[in-house]
Amino acid sequence: MEFKKILPFLAMPILLIAVEIGALLISLPVKQTGIVAFQDPTSVADPFIFIGILLAFTALLLILIKFGKQWAISAVIWISFFFTFIYIFAALVYATFGTTDPATILIILLSVVATVILYKFPEWYVIDVLGILIGAGVASIFGVSLDIIPVLILLILLAVYDAISVYKTKHMITLAEGIIEYKTPILFVIPKRRDYSFIKEGIGTLESGGERAAFIIGMGDMIMPSILVVSANVFIGGWRLFGMINLPAIGAIIGSLAGLAVLLSFVMSGKAQAGLPPLNGGTILGFLAGWGIAILLGL
Repeated sequence: MEFKKILPFLAMPILLIAVEIGALLISLPVKQTGIVAFQDPTSVADPFIFIGILLAFTALLLILIKFGKQWAISAVIWISFFFTFIYIFAALVYATFGTTDPATILIILLSVVATVILYKFPEWYVIDVLGILIGAGVASIFGVSLDIIPVLILLILLAVYDAISVYKTKHMITLAEGIIEYKTPILFVIPKRRDYSFIKEGIGTLESGGERAAFIIGMGDMIMPSILVVSANVFIGGWRLFGMINLPAIGAIIGSLAGLAVLLSFVMSGKAQAGLPPLNGGTILGFLAGWGIAILLGL
């Protein structure tokens, strides 16, 4: 097998682990500062609110893509990026320096700088590095905000939705193609060759033989499994490896990697694949296995 075909099997697990470990680390200041997405982490209504917001956001982007409103698509996405950075840096800065005016100014400055860098120089490695920060930050906020049962409901609903939107209605493919066309960096990019440039080529440029110039995976595919990893670590007590991570969370990480391996085996067929069914399914099974082992061992 050629190296470029092996590359995603090496790079994507590293990216996934980076997001999951980053989410676990960021969850500590998120808990400390109380930056949460939902006030009641046990409410089973929260996953449905999440899905409702996701559907509304998706519908808005699809409408804008249909009418070719590139400026509006860019505005929506870049504003979303900016406020995402605000929440992430708020957790990190407030936990470190306290809730002060200078800290607030620093948060705004860091968010502006990160957004500008991503906007002005969206090369693939910049996208991936800041993507890890975004993915870890979002996963930590939702993981701290949702207890185990709501997260399991959310991951199951999202897996079903993703499968329907890719294989049945196909609107997720339309959304992905529109985002790729406008070179909007809400995905992770893994180039197939050393001289590849996302700025110059995007993903739409085809190499000889009809292959894409880079592998891609959506940020959501990395974020959703990481939410369960964080939730398991926050809401379940007991023994922790190095005093930091418990067996259910470890099981979720291992399960997510197994699910990613299944997804990559499908991706090699060359067809668009729904990422969340294998990823969320593997994460849930791994979590349940880790939780079961912890109970059996009394940990």
